[in-house]
Amino acid sequence: MASVVWLFSFWFACLSLSVMAKRTYIVQMNHHQKPLSFATHDDWYSASLQSLSSSSDDMLYTYSTAYHGFAAALDPEQAEALRKSESVLGVYEEEVYNLHTTRSAEFLGLDHELGMWAGHPTQDLNVASQDVIIGVLDTGVWPESRSFDDSGMTRVPARWRGKCEEGPDFQASVCNKKLIGARSFSKGYRMASGGNFIKTSKEKESPRDVDGHGTHTASTAAGAHVANASLLGYASGTARGMATLARVAAYKVCWSTGCFGSDILAGMDRAIVDGVDVLSLSLGGGSGPYYRDTIAIGAFTAMEMGIFVSCSAGNSGPSKASLANVAPWIMTVGAGTLDRDFPAYALLGNGKKIAGVSLYSGRGMGKKPVSLVYSKGNSSASNLCLPGSLEPAYVRGKVVICDRGINARVEKGLVVRDAGGVGMILANTAVSGEEMVADSHLLPAVAVGRKTGDVLRAYVKSAANPTALLSFGGTVLNVRPSPVVAAFSSRGPNMVTPQILKPDLIGPGVNILAAWSEALGPTGLEKDTRKTQFNIMSGTSMSCPHISGVAALIKAAHPDWSPSAIKSALMTTAYTRDNTRSPLSDAADGGFSTPFAHGSGHVDPQKALSPGLVYDISAQGYVAFLCSLGYSVEHVQVVVKRHNVTCSSAMFTDPGQLNYPSFSVLFGSKRVVRYTRELTNVGAAGSVYNATVAGPPSVGVTVKPATLVFKNVGEKKRYTVTFVAKKGGKVQNRMSRSAFGSIVWSNAQHQVKSPVVYAWTQL
Repeated sequence: MASVVWLFSFWFACLSLSVMAKRTYIVQMNHHQKPLSFATHDDWYSASLQSLSSSSDDMLYTYSTAYHGFAAALDPEQAEALRKSESVLGVYEEEVYNLHTTRSAEFLGLDHELGMWAGHPTQDLNVASQDVIIGVLDTGVWPESRSFDDSGMTRVPARWRGKCEEGPDFQASVCNKKLIGARSFSKGYRMASGGNFIKTSKEKESPRDVDGHGTHTASTAAGAHVANASLLGYASGTARGMATLARVAAYKVCWSTGCFGSDILAGMDRAIVDGVDVLSLSLGGGSGPYYRDTIAIGAFTAMEMGIFVSCSAGNSGPSKASLANVAPWIMTVGAGTLDRDFPAYALLGNGKKIAGVSLYSGRGMGKKPVSLVYSKGNSSASNLCLPGSLEPAYVRGKVVICDRGINARVEKGLVVRDAGGVGMILANTAVSGEEMVADSHLLPAVAVGRKTGDVLRAYVKSAANPTALLSFGGTVLNVRPSPVVAAFSSRGPNMVTPQILKPDLIGPGVNILAAWSEALGPTGLEKDTRKTQFNIMSGTSMSCPHISGVAALIKAAHPDWSPSAIKSALMTTAYTRDNTRSPLSDAADGGFSTPFAHGSGHVDPQKALSPGLVYDISAQGYVAFLCSLGYSVEHVQVVVKRHNVTCSSAMFTDPGQLNYPSFSVLFGSKRVVRYTRELTNVGAAGSVYNATVAGPPSVGVTVKPATLVFKNVGEKKRYTVTFVAKKGGKVQNRMSRSAFGSIVWSNAQHQVKSPVVYAWTQL
């Protein structure tokens, strides 16, 4: 009997190991090689998998639109066997992507009191925007939020093919004329969480948002007006999205351990079929070839079908070359500040009062200073206030200085509180520079920049009895300068295609108030029992839906414009001077920002609605771009998903020949780089534009012709710009081996501006 039990245990262990050895792979099939014996592509995909696996549970998804193929649970041997099939274009292990986590509407000039908006009555735009549907791929949605109230909205567009899926905690009846779709995709997540044999996930499979991120981004893009909104009293006022009457469809593709490529692709596939007009993805992973980039491949199909795709640039700044989502058919969005702040202060025992920021809303510290401490040990864990690193005997009843970095800012406050501390000063190090992000801490806390942090550290080390008293200043408006590029916002250059400047532009992404899930507190920590309908968050996750919402308004005003035309309008009208009329600055070091950080500049919705001229790009233009990258025809077909695509005729000699609204000139061993661009007149007939060039003395720039005359609306005109690197010319920024300039086409009504980045060598 014992031997039988042992054999069963051994068999169970082997079975468990074989299941656990499986990973999720995304398999791209040659769509056009389907044998006639199969009625559908799904049947063919299933048969392809069944030839290797007897378990039907191994098939996770089949894709028909954003991708041609399927996602399946495979072991490495099965994956290799599939790669050898002639009908398989590629087999890739899925990537795990991460989330890039009221005042903004006024700051962008979208407040309802504006009256006329670039010649369009606001009411007309509101009516038209009800025909625009924004698909948000994120952590789901909290449907009961007032931001999704549908009062006054018309019937759902008849073309809409989506639906609200039922779940254990989600009824279809919670959807309405504002929130018109809600779906969830979890098979990739479940596979990664223990496979189809051992289901360990505690999360419910439904579109309900228990994280808060998805509700925040969806309401930022298209939330309704909500009066008296605030985070525990901070940022009080009317909260609203960018396109207040646009429709929202939520696709839950992100779970507690991340956003899995197979789930994202399934969400994109479904959203395209459902009929969205804008796709908003505040998530990303590493950058790599476009034929290996799940989001880029799905976004290509979306673009072909007239869908505008907006993605966050990432929160890995200020490091160079830290961008995500760099495909040229995607709008890549960085982050900047608003003209709103949440000041907080620390009065030191030496009489010095230092300034920082905070969203702390509980009881204050009173009026009596307490001891201020900073770890004197050699362990950086205690300096960083990592969990379990603080000695209660050392910090009890004191204010603790914690270095920013490694763990979450709000977790540091929790660590201090649990060790008995009564307050925290979160001090930046060189990595975060002078950027301060306000958080809703669980104890009195103030965040300060690096320079102030160094002053504090020095004070603690030199004073015999250092003390501090923290106080909080509420909400302050009309902050100058603003906007400022966020230090966390990811930077160029674009390492996948250096000839395409990324990010494309920046939008509001610091301390943004928007709707929140009532499943958790504002910090997201388990011990945070507070509940709030709105939260303030920062990240390119927050700037991305701002652009998605503005794109929806432009789509409403110009329904016949292509995604590339909308993108061009947003980029060429962006501004590069702050509210003090100085060039945009960078929170990382306090110096001037460059196009590697802000792209074309900060979004200006009013001007984007009427750009005058646009740089349009067809799908064939993107194919020519892909062919110029040295990809095989098979790799181009992976992205384009058409079997008859060849690179024999449609190919640029240089990726920079793409009709992009910005320029990235890589000289390398060449002294001369020449590009031709085409502009389409979307302004008045009879418009005349003149070119103006600005740039470093080390480069000569000529534009021919220097004047463009457009007799008709929709007329297209070409110009050629020649960049010559002068012999012996000094590089503007030798440390980064780059320089910057611009080309502007202007008349009395419009300025169509393109940033130009020059590089002599790659990073």
